Amino acid sequence: MQHLDLQVIRRALAWSSAGQRVWLCSVLSTYGSAPRAPGSMLAVNDSGHWIGSLSGGCVEDDFLERMAEGLFAEAVTVVRYGEGDDPRSQVKLPCGGLLDVLVERLEPDCEVQAHLRELESALLGQRRLIREVDLQSGARGLLVDREHGPRIEREIDRVRLRVGAAQRLLLAGYSSVAQACAEFGVGLGFEVILCDPREEVLEGVVLEHVEIRRQLPSVFIAEGGCHSDTAVVALTHDPRIDDLAMMEAVRTDAFYIGVMGSLQTSQKRFERLRRIGGLGEAELARIHAPIGLNLGSKTPAEIALAVLADILRIRSGIARNQL
Repeated sequence: MQHLDLQVIRRALAWSSAGQRVWLCSVLSTYGSAPRAPGSMLAVNDSGHWIGSLSGGCVEDDFLERMAEGLFAEAVTVVRYGEGDDPRSQVKLPCGGLLDVLVERLEPDCEVQAHLRELESALLGQRRLIREVDLQSGARGLLVDREHGPRIEREIDRVRLRVGAAQRLLLAGYSSVAQACAEFGVGLGFEVILCDPREEVLEGVVLEHVEIRRQLPSVFIAEGGCHSDTAVVALTHDPRIDDLAMMEAVRTDAFYIGVMGSLQTSQKRFERLRRIGGLGEAELARIHAPIGLNLGSKTPAEIALAVLADILRIRSGIARNQL
């Protein structure tokens, strides 16, 4: 299934290329119980057709109604939904939540279409970008994103929105911990892929909304299965799976690479990776081993919680000493 943001940008590009004006809406911030996360997008053309999502439906209905009334004629607008005092919207969100939405009015010209094509390439995993939008003029720019951090950074006169491929969680091999990680990952909105060639291990395994590939994870990685928004975790205790996955993962742009094992097991693994895999210190430094935050985890669910918490920490650009 295509990443929803990719569907939004591709449809917006198609509309613009056909000569239609497009309004691109992005969730800037949420407070309280808001249905969609910052960065979520919706696109609407001047015929009233739309794609994407900002909420469970109430915000979309209000926005479309007001657009039909001729509002949002400015190049850029920020609208607050919820308990705010914006006179253009009295829509109430569940539990008193607030939702700030950036609305950009995009003319059907070559500059806009080039901008949308760059966003499409970023959403396909070719590179990560930061969109910078001037809140006064609506001017847009693109910067190469070299770090992980908050998806939205907002200043008084401008906002920066990180754009990249759907966050992917690649599980190298199946285990009870991998099962719990997959379930957590789906709940957190990751695209979850499990790779394991062992038919006897996968027999009877059911994981909803998880892509299961019956192949060595190292092969999947070598064939291009990782991009810069991928977290690779190996959780089997089987060196034939874990070590090979690590050897391939460090050759990719994956933002998180980790493998399960005690401190002693991890030291032995690093020795093997140096001796057999030929990995240098810079490559080994990319591997989180032992994996996850030190939460005193014992059960599979507790270990999975520690792993996903560490992945979210890295994705948000938070150092361990800031926890």
